[in-house]
Amino acid sequence: MSTHLVTNQVPELVCYDAANTPSILDAVHRADADHVLDELHRVGRLAGSAEAIEWGDRAEAHPPTLRTHDRYGNRIDEVDYDPAYHRLMTEAVALGLGGTPWTQSTPNPHFVRAVKMAVWSQVDAGHSCPISMTYGAVPALRANPDLAALYEPGLTSTVYDPGLRTPQSKAGLLAGMSMTEKQGGSDVRANTTTATITSDGTYRITGHKWFTSAPMCDVFLVLAQAPGGLSCFLVPRILPDGTRNTFALQRLKDKLGNRSNASSEVEYDNTVAWLVGDEGRGVRTIIEMVNMTRLDCTLGSASSMRNGVAQAAHHANHRTAFGATLIDQPLMRNVIADLAIEAEAATSVGLWLADLTDKSAAGDSEADALRRISLAVSKYYVCKRAPIHAAEALECLGGNGYVEESRMPRLYREAPLMSIWEGSGNVAALDALRAMAKQPETLTAFLDEVKVAAGADAHLDRAITDLENQFNDVDSLQHRARRVVGQMAQVLQGSLLVRHGHPAVADAFTVSRLGRDHGDVFGTLPTGIDTAAIVERVTPKLETR
Repeated sequence: MSTHLVTNQVPELVCYDAANTPSILDAVHRADADHVLDELHRVGRLAGSAEAIEWGDRAEAHPPTLRTHDRYGNRIDEVDYDPAYHRLMTEAVALGLGGTPWTQSTPNPHFVRAVKMAVWSQVDAGHSCPISMTYGAVPALRANPDLAALYEPGLTSTVYDPGLRTPQSKAGLLAGMSMTEKQGGSDVRANTTTATITSDGTYRITGHKWFTSAPMCDVFLVLAQAPGGLSCFLVPRILPDGTRNTFALQRLKDKLGNRSNASSEVEYDNTVAWLVGDEGRGVRTIIEMVNMTRLDCTLGSASSMRNGVAQAAHHANHRTAFGATLIDQPLMRNVIADLAIEAEAATSVGLWLADLTDKSAAGDSEADALRRISLAVSKYYVCKRAPIHAAEALECLGGNGYVEESRMPRLYREAPLMSIWEGSGNVAALDALRAMAKQPETLTAFLDEVKVAAGADAHLDRAITDLENQFNDVDSLQHRARRVVGQMAQVLQGSLLVRHGHPAVADAFTVSRLGRDHGDVFGTLPTGIDTAAIVERVTPKLETR
């Protein structure tokens, strides 16, 4: 008898349409964006193809490497990437996932970009970082119209043009941000990097940045202390005369995950820069970029959840144990359904925020206020849920999920990043409180929004009342920030699902999350849930050939 006969193993999840997911398609219909469906399914088929999956594998397996000097000893400060990384970047930029939406005249440009990003980013999370920063840089750069006119055409291009050359000579540009320092982290007002104005109106920046991702981008938004206070500056890698700006890469970070993306420490030494916005208003200026990347953090975590539960459902549908297919085991169905509910709620709120971004960009002040607080709330909660979700999805595959070939360890390592990037959990929760304090209309807009579903679900109604009571004790709000902001996120997700979601998903969410009929791990949904309908929504449909 052969000991190498392989049985009861699961076929690889490949050659499928990653966009063929009800939570994605339902959101497209709700946003009246059916015009994107043909392109979205093309993106989905590419994302689910063996070729694209291999690009992600290769980019992850061969991390970028730093070259500080050339063979002659000249300082060059360049990072080399695997060719697979460049393939991923080429596709992402061509899809318009960078700054393109800011100049598009087609309907729903930010929503369309978000839904494509949600599908494509599951191939590899690391290359999404420069894509996201390029997207966010455009509105921030508009604080200096002259600079925006100069650089915006490149930042909104659909051509990926790697390499360090004069920005105006390139077919497409990428942007990064450089804020964090050793002594401050999220407290950017503690930054010590300095900026001194010169006679020609440019500035010279000197200092050390602790975390600057994607250092091969063409331009960076940098925070530094000017005479008028903390300010935002544009720093190009290559100056207009073709010479290299001082941008000394000290080392690349050896990170938990996100390995295809280079993150570096940068030394600025009399580096040439241009002021963006007014002196002393650096945070106010760069927050436009941060808000866009926070949206992508929320979308990225939702994408991670959808990918994880799809892998888990696929495995459970093909693996047998104890005399039955795993998905037919009631407890496993409970786990998969619970994971599915979380992923669908995260997807719904992420794409709803993208739709709000379109309304805000069109000048809708109410949408802007609602987006301001809902983005902080959702960034906190959705990104906090991703790591525990990834762990449970991995466990559904058992030992098979613990080996690298399954790609589940990569998903698990990646999951904490979205909660850390652009303000860790505490920062995001406190930012939600800050929005309420400085702009009380944001809380009013939020409560009005969730109450649109009032009367449709008893669990939601009680949760809204309980949430409103949380704001009676203002003095202890900061201590209770995580609890209160978490409740806000759940109520928002519940309201969206009750209004727009699949009935089985909405009912399961409200009874478990808002009705508190749920344990402290996934797979503890109460009886009476239509788990079959929920699981069906997240089980990948393989293409027949």
